[in-house]
Amino acid sequence: MAGSKTYDPYEAWKNLMINWEKQANDVIHFWTNSRDYIKWSQGATDLQLRYLEMFQRNQQLLLTQLQLPTKKDLANVAKLSIQTEEKLDALEEQLWNVEDAIESTNKQVGSLTEVSREAVKVIKQLKTEQKRDKKELETIDEIHFELLEIKRELAEMNSLKEEIASLKAQLAGSKQDKEKELAALTK
Repeated sequence: MAGSKTYDPYEAWKNLMINWEKQANDVIHFWTNSRDYIKWSQGATDLQLRYLEMFQRNQQLLLTQLQLPTKKDLANVAKLSIQTEEKLDALEEQLWNVEDAIESTNKQVGSLTEVSREAVKVIKQLKTEQKRDKKELETIDEIHFELLEIKRELAEMNSLKEEIASLKAQLAGSKQDKEKELAALTK
């Protein structure tokens, strides 16, 4: 019994399917290689295409009457939705760029504000120095005016001194004349 084969249903089924597949492929190959089949399949394809187009037109009309969206309408809506999302993404990116620009501008404005504050401090300091210098200049002008007054008074004193000296000289001259007259009178 060692030489006898046992029946394997799986092996039998496998052989049956391989033979059936080979025969089916041969029949299909025979049909598809014939010119009549090619003409017939072309005619069937054209007929199916006409029926499909007519069905699509009727479906379009029906959906239009019922005010329902068609596959084409939904595709257009999806396309518009995608375009809108892309535009929103682009706008969002532009907003980020604007926010970055605003931040940098705010930083620059902050630094300009600091510089302006320092400039205001310097201007205030210059104004106080200017007021102080103006007061000093007024004081110097007063001193100059007083010096001119003193100079004028000194000039008047010098002229008085000269007059006194000339008067003294005249008095001395008159005194000498009177003494000479007295001496001449007493002699």
